[in-house]
Amino acid sequence: MTVTGEETAVGTDPLEPPLMAPLRRDLTWDRVQSMTQSAGHRDDAVLQRIRSTAAVRRGTRMMKVLSAAQLAGHLAGWLPYGFCYRACDIAHLRTPAELSLLRTDGASDSDVAYALRWRAVDPVDYETPMAEVQSGLSALPAHSRVGPMVLGTGFTPSTDDLIPEFVTAGFADLPLPANAQLLAYPGTGDEVVLYTYQPEQHGWLRLAGPRWRHLLDGVPGVSPDREYVPCTDAGSARLVGRINEHEYQAVADPPEEFRVRALTRAARYPVTTLSRRAEQALWRTVPCWVLQRDDSWARLRLIRPDADTVSAVGARCYERGVYEVWAPVRELVDHHVAELAYEL
Repeated sequence: MTVTGEETAVGTDPLEPPLMAPLRRDLTWDRVQSMTQSAGHRDDAVLQRIRSTAAVRRGTRMMKVLSAAQLAGHLAGWLPYGFCYRACDIAHLRTPAELSLLRTDGASDSDVAYALRWRAVDPVDYETPMAEVQSGLSALPAHSRVGPMVLGTGFTPSTDDLIPEFVTAGFADLPLPANAQLLAYPGTGDEVVLYTYQPEQHGWLRLAGPRWRHLLDGVPGVSPDREYVPCTDAGSARLVGRINEHEYQAVADPPEEFRVRALTRAARYPVTTLSRRAEQALWRTVPCWVLQRDDSWARLRLIRPDADTVSAVGARCYERGVYEVWAPVRELVDHHVAELAYEL
């Protein structure tokens, strides 16, 4: 949603504040659109003010547009990471052609678009790629990136739409909250809920009925007739909470419920503290997330990719803004578990 005018009053969802632009005679809609598409305006105070109105709050619905292969990855246990959008900002995009500009894998040849939708646990999990935040992305050469270039204005490259974009903080994996959904958008303009996430079981429950199961035909390794799909990937990030002096694995159900992860409902007590934990390390002085590791090798993702760090470690771009590399475990420095505490 976009609201224009200096003194505009509008009834909106408090969890999804609208993007607001103070249009006037010398700041027309065309002018704002032009500013969002020009890297020369990344430090513009007016544009920064407009961009700041599109805020993420606890419980804001977030979305990431997926390919069929990425959908299969999330069914296997991938977590949300990288570029994403507020659901309210892209609600008008309902067909594969319209959603193709938000794809992160650089492809657009599909009759069906897929998406992951979840609620934000906390605003600190998201960054706006604007000005000095993830500034190295906009300077990366075309041959070393996937998908549209990053303008550094906080908006997706588009000649028609004004779409604020976000990245997960430091391109981190974020633990999936309860009731996350995997969606499909066929060419009819319908939104189809394919699966919903069951955090206690760490798996996906199919919701798509017989009418829509053909939308899963092109998803590699997925049987459309399977009602429940367990995640085989444990994920690189997890939530932990405390009750008194005891620590438990936790589940987030934003905006208000944060509880102990337990199969029985009676044991799902609310936690009094909540933190996100994931492994970090330095390799060749470059800060990275440790996504996987065994005794010899570790899979790393760059936290602040730029031309120098990508070259230093020989990282490869797998998605828009996402650079990963394998490294010998013995060469990692300052390997530790990073913990981000949320304020409940």
